[in-house]
Amino acid sequence: MSKPIALTEITIIQKDTPNKIREAYISGFEEPVLFGVHGGVKEFYGVEPKVEYPSTLDHIVAAAGG
Repeated sequence: MSKPIALTEITIIQKDTPNKIREAYISGFEEPVLFGVHGGVKEFYGVEPKVEYPSTLDHIVAAAGG
C-alpha cells in the first residue's frame, strides 16, 4: 500500500447557526475559509443571511473544475 501524498488538518467552527455561517481553518493557512448560503441554498434552508457566502457546494464544484 502506498503512503498518502498529503494529509490536511481542518477545523470547522459554526459561527452563526441561523445563517449557516461556518469557518474552516486549514493547516498551513492563517485566514479561515468562510462558508455560508446564498441563492437557492438560502431558500432551501429558509434563511435570509445578513452576508451571503459561497456554500460548501460552491467549493466542491470549484475544486472539481480546478
